[in-house]
Amino acid sequence: MLKVGLVGIGFMGRGHLDQYLRLMKEGAPVKLVALCDVDDKKFHEQFTGGNMGDLGKAQYDFSQFHLYHDFDEMLKNEELDYVDIALPTYLHCYYTCKALNAGHHVLCEKPMAVTLAECESMVAAAERNGKHLMIGHNMRFDPVHRKAKKLLDAGIIGDIITFRTVLGNSGPEGWSPDRDAWFFDKNKAAMGALSDMGIHKVDLIQYLLGQKVIETTAKVVTLNKRDNDGKLISVDDNALCILKMSGGALGTLAASWTVYGKGCQSTVLYGTKGLMLIYSEPTAPIIVTDLEGNRTSYNFDSIPNTSGVIDEFVDALEHNRDPEVSGKEALTTMRAIFGSIKSSDIGRTVPVNTDFVTHI
Repeated sequence: MLKVGLVGIGFMGRGHLDQYLRLMKEGAPVKLVALCDVDDKKFHEQFTGGNMGDLGKAQYDFSQFHLYHDFDEMLKNEELDYVDIALPTYLHCYYTCKALNAGHHVLCEKPMAVTLAECESMVAAAERNGKHLMIGHNMRFDPVHRKAKKLLDAGIIGDIITFRTVLGNSGPEGWSPDRDAWFFDKNKAAMGALSDMGIHKVDLIQYLLGQKVIETTAKVVTLNKRDNDGKLISVDDNALCILKMSGGALGTLAASWTVYGKGCQSTVLYGTKGLMLIYSEPTAPIIVTDLEGNRTSYNFDSIPNTSGVIDEFVDALEHNRDPEVSGKEALTTMRAIFGSIKSSDIGRTVPVNTDFVTHI
């Protein structure tokens, strides 16, 4: 039975908490034993009930967990197999490295960290301590994307030539009850829509194609999103990237926090034998069209309400294998993100992940 300590009980942390409660109810080999929140206000409101309404004791029975306000105290008192980090991005590196150095495996929310150096230090800490590090990229675990991957690997549309992928919504203030807007603070978040939204699509494209991003030409900008004082936020609210892949494919990625209607989430892959639409049409989550124009739709009876991330990490630890999105794997995605920001800043193409070039 894997014993877990969850750090951070904000919006993302509550999502993790729900997943652990589900897994424990299903009899999975994992037990959440401790909760820690380093924010004074959140600790009071959520662990004591406070004025959080259904987010307080009315929804969660915190008596079944050991509650901590001090991270070091939790590490000292609890015999944990791994630590789950669900804190704001600027805290990821510090708490991840501290847990790894204390001898624990770590599952950390995405984006990995706020600088490439921090990301690399997290990978180094995992390797130095012989521990597993996984970053919570969840799109690749969506059953629709898993099915698409199987179809692509079977060659259903041949070799991928080009692609376009989009992800947009109205911004974190539209879905997060944590309205302190750290997402919009460059000193804390460092990045905006590209790292919040676009990062999902970078990982997904690399997963679906089995290729890595090796070049990016990007425009990362702030067009519309404003803070409470009416000023443009200090991080990007839109990003457009042209991505060149290690196997020769070329495509575009668009990420946005200014889609003020229904959110958009689609991927289109153009191959030598046809094309694949993923979440592009309401009739089916996957549609494949061959060279003769024949369309095949793939529908799903139901899609589980789970990210699949915690399930994957638990299975990896149980079988002593690397998790699918290891720190090293996530590092390739972060290089593409930081490379895109640099490309936008200097106005030209930036090479990334050059070790993965496989074509001329």
